[in-house]
Amino acid sequence: MAQRSEPLEFTLLGLLANGPLHGYELRKRSLTIMGPFRALSFGSLYPLLKRMAEGGLIEVIEGSSSSASKSSKSRRTRIAYQITKSGLERFEELTETLDATEDEAFGVHFAFFGPTSHSNRVRILEARRRRLREKTDLLRHELERSPIGLDKYFIEWRRHSLDSAEREIAWLDEMIKAERKSQ
Repeated sequence: MAQRSEPLEFTLLGLLANGPLHGYELRKRSLTIMGPFRALSFGSLYPLLKRMAEGGLIEVIEGSSSSASKSSKSRRTRIAYQITKSGLERFEELTETLDATEDEAFGVHFAFFGPTSHSNRVRILEARRRRLREKTDLLRHELERSPIGLDKYFIEWRRHSLDSAEREIAWLDEMIKAERKSQ
């Protein structure tokens, strides 16, 4: 799978690890995990599901479903997806190797922290904290330079971004401390 699709692949495998789901339900649950502002069309979901099935990570389960309309009854095939043994192995591999330092990938990975090993949870939390510390250093530097001609609202957005990153770093510090204590 392409690097860009790894967070979505990881999400789908994580959801299917709990049992078979239809495409519509997979999309709905994926959007819950990835956030409401992440676009996930059926036009991108179904090709990925097809590639995952062709790669042996999931299998398609076909069943029939009756749906009645006002004028007639029709039968259509309902398709669900189920994770395979190879898919479970891939999910476990991704829990240990997926780069989770960026916003989207971190949120997705954090949603599946349960099956992630203790040592890897600490590694991911520390890597995210390092990434945010780099970001706060850059933001602080930009704010200290007080560039002439920049819009005051842009500067306020930078301050807001700095405050948000600092709050997340404090939260990560607490999470790391709790993880180390539970070791």
